[in-house]
Amino acid sequence: MEKLYCLIMAGGSGTRFWPRSKTAKPKQYLNIIGDDSLLQSTIKRFSTFTKYEDIYIVSGKSQATVLEEQTPMLPKQNLIYEPVGKNTLPCIGLAAMFAEIDNPEGIMVVSPSDHLITNEELFKNTVLTAAKIADEKNGIVTIGITPTYPATGYGYIKTAGEISAGETIRQFKVERFVEKPDEKTASEYLEQGGFFWNSGLFIFKVSVFLDAVKQFAPGLYADLRKIQAEIGQPSFEATLDTIYRAVQGISVDYGIMEHAQNIYLVEGNFDWNDLGSWESVYLTHPKDENGNAGSGEAILLDTQNSYVYSDSGLVAVVGLDEVVVVKDGDTILVCRRDKTEDIKKIVEQLKAEKKDQYL
Repeated sequence: MEKLYCLIMAGGSGTRFWPRSKTAKPKQYLNIIGDDSLLQSTIKRFSTFTKYEDIYIVSGKSQATVLEEQTPMLPKQNLIYEPVGKNTLPCIGLAAMFAEIDNPEGIMVVSPSDHLITNEELFKNTVLTAAKIADEKNGIVTIGITPTYPATGYGYIKTAGEISAGETIRQFKVERFVEKPDEKTASEYLEQGGFFWNSGLFIFKVSVFLDAVKQFAPGLYADLRKIQAEIGQPSFEATLDTIYRAVQGISVDYGIMEHAQNIYLVEGNFDWNDLGSWESVYLTHPKDENGNAGSGEAILLDTQNSYVYSDSGLVAVVGLDEVVVVKDGDTILVCRRDKTEDIKKIVEQLKAEKKDQYL
């Protein structure tokens, strides 16, 4: 197999993790679980089978300081800054242009920066299985997570025939990608079988992916080629800024995966959580005898099934069940656990009221 690259997408704003997640230090740079940040944990996970020099990170310019602080192990030229977020297809395409210069037949693994994954040996074997398919079949491969309940927060992938007779890790041809369903539809997917959660992990040969961009997003492809021609030149940043701001923002799912025919799926049975909200953090944390979780100094009286975090000082909670309390600096969040998806609305309101000191 050819050289293996990794692209970690780290440009998100993490608004559902306010107040800990701020503009200058979003969710992926926080040590939400363990001592390392989510980004550092992701780098460590891939460094067991990818060289540091072959790991790229795409992030936003506003995150440059914290990104460089947290990634001293990576070459500076592997840190790619988008002038503005344009969703996943331009982001992946931009990184592919860098990797292509080194080796167009190299295999690239694309990963979000903020997932919690255990069973790391199984994860490694799953990724390498996907890389083998990408190499041998010139396909674009995704890792599908075996669903454990009718989740409505994930997109789904419907598989066609299995191609892995006798293999330990199951492999499939993909039939179609499906949008986030309602609970009834998600339950039907689980009953039917053959549906997997979309993990956001993609594996492909650089040349194969760029051919797909050329076919299905020719305008973006042409713009990326103009940017690539300036890599390493003094004019690169100015060219990137001018061209990238004008490209269409589109996800890799919409732009490529829903159209291409050479799409495969490898089953992911490792423990996986995309940590999309404080509720998901609560669910993954160890609990005490009252079902409470969190970190920092806290006193909880007559309180059950709650998550409490304090960066400094003491937080006391009395007589509340199933709540999230997060104290960070001069901001405090108190929220019912079943309302954590609405935290992003607070961020929207703070922006509207121009209270940037809290963002």
